[in-house]
Amino acid sequence: MRAVQVTTLDGPSAVEINDIAEPTPGKGDVLVEVRAAGLCYPDSLLTRGLYQMKPEPPFVLGSEVAGVVVSAPEGSGFSEGDRVVAFPGFGGLAERVAVPAPFVFALPDGVSFEEGAALPMNYLTVQFALDRRGRLAEGETVLVHGAAGGIGIAAIQHAKARGAKVVAVASSEAKREIATAAGADHAIAPEGFKDAVMEITQGRGVDIVVDPVGGDRFTDSLRSLGVEGRMLVLGFTGGSIPEVKVNRLLLNNIDVVGVGWGAFWMPRPETVPEQWKAIEPLVASGALKPVLGPVRPLEKAGEAIAEMEERRAEGKLVLTL
Repeated sequence: MRAVQVTTLDGPSAVEINDIAEPTPGKGDVLVEVRAAGLCYPDSLLTRGLYQMKPEPPFVLGSEVAGVVVSAPEGSGFSEGDRVVAFPGFGGLAERVAVPAPFVFALPDGVSFEEGAALPMNYLTVQFALDRRGRLAEGETVLVHGAAGGIGIAAIQHAKARGAKVVAVASSEAKREIATAAGADHAIAPEGFKDAVMEITQGRGVDIVVDPVGGDRFTDSLRSLGVEGRMLVLGFTGGSIPEVKVNRLLLNNIDVVGVGWGAFWMPRPETVPEQWKAIEPLVASGALKPVLGPVRPLEKAGEAIAEMEERRAEGKLVLTL
């Protein structure tokens, strides 16, 4: 079968489309014929050996897929032909993938394979970030950085579904239009965003900042928080890892909160199905609906990963098989 393999750690341009053996499902695995697979920022890091998990090459990329069940173990609740979303962690950028049954979920009617493949990594991360780590409450205001990317769009939609107001930060007019289409109440440029936030909130500041970017925005993000605000640190796509002068935390009694979804669920795999159960009604209703960027065939994997690495992506990137 065709698969996207990392054979050397030389970046997106070095990924290969190779023929490899089909997976043999384990006792508790569902075998899925992949129709679409999502890309996420860790894929670009994995191509360079920079992610916290460092599999030895050759390995197959792909942590999220949507497709059709080929076979399923008895008692899993799945049958041949069922439309599903799955979260394999690795191996999803291939024609077939074997996934433990607890990480396979029914794809709601009316949700395309491309949309389904865009759900697991971003929307489950954001559910963990906002609901568990951020303690989001109805009526609060959320500032979202990187608002036109996969995490950003998921954060906008999840916050809106929970009854929050959203201020989106994105680097171009086109990206701000994407954020607005995703449901943001306001979409602003990175330059001078703190002052814009204070004007929008009439000087109160926001309750939560969702930050997958890091870099030089961090200090002004802290200054954008209101009393008992929460700064959610999801990653550093901006490149540099900022440092916190902790005296800033005293001024408004604010929190800087780490959001390491993978570090949380890996020793607690039972939490992932619980998270899907929490978001599935929102997916089925259309409240959570990924905004897709250009959908490409599997053969364009390297090109798509490079676009994501260089922060040129607008919307969630998905490959089809």
